[in-house]
This record gives sequence, C-alpha cells and structure tokens, in this order.
Amino acid sequence: MRMPNIAAQTLQRQILSGAYQPGQMLPGQRVLAGSLGISRASLREALSMLETLGFIRAVPGKGTLVTAGRSVGQSTATQSSAEVLATYQLRFVLEPAAAALAARAVEAQLTPRLWGAQTRFEESLKTLDLIGASRADLEFHQLIADLSGNAVFLQIVRSFEDRISHSLSLPLADHDRLWEAALEHRAIAAAISAGDAEGARHAMQAHLLGTAQRVGITFVPP
Repeated sequence: MRMPNIAAQTLQRQILSGAYQPGQMLPGQRVLAGSLGISRASLREALSMLETLGFIRAVPGKGTLVTAGRSVGQSTATQSSAEVLATYQLRFVLEPAAAALAARAVEAQLTPRLWGAQTRFEESLKTLDLIGASRADLEFHQLIADLSGNAVFLQIVRSFEDRISHSLSLPLADHDRLWEAALEHRAIAAAISAGDAEGARHAMQAHLLGTAQRVGITFVPP
C-alpha cells in the first residue's frame, strides 16, 4: 500500500477513536508528517483523501480542522464541479458498456474476483474504513473494465484513475448513505455473474446516476 494511503488510514483511525475530536485542529504539517514518519508531500496527499471523505477541512490561515460527520454538501473537494461532472459523463458513456460486455464475456471462474472486491468494499464500510472502501471501490470498477475483454476500456479507466478515484470517493463523505453504493454494486455484480448484459448495463447506469445525485450532481445522460 502507498504511504499516503497508510497515513490517511492512520489519521482516520485516530479521528474515529477520538484522538482528534471534531472541531479540533490537527497539528501543523511539519509536526504531523514527523509523527507519521512520512514526507510532507505524502502527508498532503493523505490529507486530500481525508478531506474528500469528509473527515477534515482546510481552514485558510489556520490549518486543518477535524470535521468528521459533516455532510457531503460541505465538501471542499480539490477538483472543480465542472471536472467532477465531466468525469461522471465519461463514466456514464464507458462503464455501462463495460458492464454489459463483462456480462457477455465473463467466465464462471472469474466472478469470485468481482465478488471479492465487493466483499472488501463492504467490510471496509462496516468499520468506516473509508480509505479501504475507496480503494476497493476503484478495484471493483477497474475489474469490470478488465472483465469486459476490451483492452481500450481498461486503458481509459487506468489513464483516468485519479479522476475516477476522486469521483468514487466523494459519495463516501455522506456517511449516512454509505450502503447505497454497496447495494448498487451487488446489483451490478449479480447481473454480470448471471450473464445478463442488459441488466448489468442498467444496473451500472443506475449506480452512476445514484452516486452523482449523492454528491449533488445532476446530469442528462448522453
């Protein structure tokens, strides 16, 4: 696992355990990086993850405020709304087609890989390990592109991994609606496992529209 992810998980656990309370400022970056044994560049990446997931908020001129439990509507995401919208539009064009192709092409011995990613996603949600959930979420979507058998689909998904990962993380900041994505994932995985191409396509479309709605983005499907 990359150092920023490890640092983000460590800070997340400290926030959830009460070591850092909502409303409290985190130590300065130099002190915090030293305590975690990482570079300040890795720390900044970890803090960006935690901000996207709703655990902290940067306060100009003051530092980093612990805000665990705030709603996604308060997000100060690093990507603009236009960039996030563009990412969802790209995903809506690409991922339903990938899911349908995966349903047509998938072999029985490969479906455990998909359900394995789903299990890791749900186990992370149970413990509110949103860093782990975000990683498993990305794995689930990349795996569908891989199972589609279309190498170009997979290449596009990997090329835009940072943008897609960010769009996947944003809904996780709404801690009251975490399980909606899990249920949508189950519908996608079930349709792919059953070889139901149209069911997989529609389930992925519903998932993408649902996740966009949970972060306050509405768009007309292409």
